[in-house]
Amino acid sequence: MTYQDLQIDWLKSFVAIVDAGSLSCATNSVHRSQSAVSMQLKKLEHVVGRKLLIRSNRQTELTADGQMLLGYARRILDLHSEAQAAFHGDELVGQVKLGVPDDYAAKYLTPVLRNFAPRFGGVEIELTCEQSTCLIPKIETNDLDLALISRDNDKRGTFLFHESMVWVGTSQFELWRRETIPIAVYESESLARRSAINSLALQGRPYKVVYNSSSLAGQIAAVESGLAIAVFTQCSVPPHLEILGKEHGLGPLEPMEVSVYRSKKSKGSQAVDYLHDLLVRTLRISIT
Repeated sequence: MTYQDLQIDWLKSFVAIVDAGSLSCATNSVHRSQSAVSMQLKKLEHVVGRKLLIRSNRQTELTADGQMLLGYARRILDLHSEAQAAFHGDELVGQVKLGVPDDYAAKYLTPVLRNFAPRFGGVEIELTCEQSTCLIPKIETNDLDLALISRDNDKRGTFLFHESMVWVGTSQFELWRRETIPIAVYESESLARRSAINSLALQGRPYKVVYNSSSLAGQIAAVESGLAIAVFTQCSVPPHLEILGKEHGLGPLEPMEVSVYRSKKSKGSQAVDYLHDLLVRTLRISIT
């Protein structure tokens, strides 16, 4: 029996649909129209002879066969990218304007850049560290090529993982025992700020905003000084501060959806392609 090859573009579209959560959201990451992505999925399903995805208006779910193929597809695409980098990495030149929030930089960006830099020495990385609320508009105006963000809706970029949010304080001051809790918050549009206030409101706990800062360093200073408690991403909590929870009378917080978001203008840039793919491969939590 003769088998038809699994085309790289088909596999890219398949994985993009899974990672984005829907066919329509996958179009940005593969730079193709929705009809083209749909056609590639149909070709892939035809070649393997199995139904891979069950699609509805709200979501896309993997079938058992799709789950099995996904593991192979990720490995094939990873090896494909590695092979391209091995032969053409030194030839790649240009600049990538990359954005990342302070709290994600050390844990998540460092291992990616450590992998990228030795292979692509001709590519200059221009890094901007700001909150997601500032990075998202810069992607949409093409002032940045890529950004690692906490997304506010499922159409912003390729989903990577959920990041837990936690209350943070210090036992030296025990501010959570006060009748009205003093809190430090980020800017008004911040998802972390919204999550903190919603959690306290659901508990019916009185609070007062006593400190505003758009920087992680500013938030840490507020907690260290005994001015307030705050909400941090779990990855950014300094070891000398205490994670607070229900034993401190504080309710749960919604996790952040972290994604990599790409500008439209960066389409066709090989340097951006490689860094985007490396971010996805390194940071996503596989469904398999």
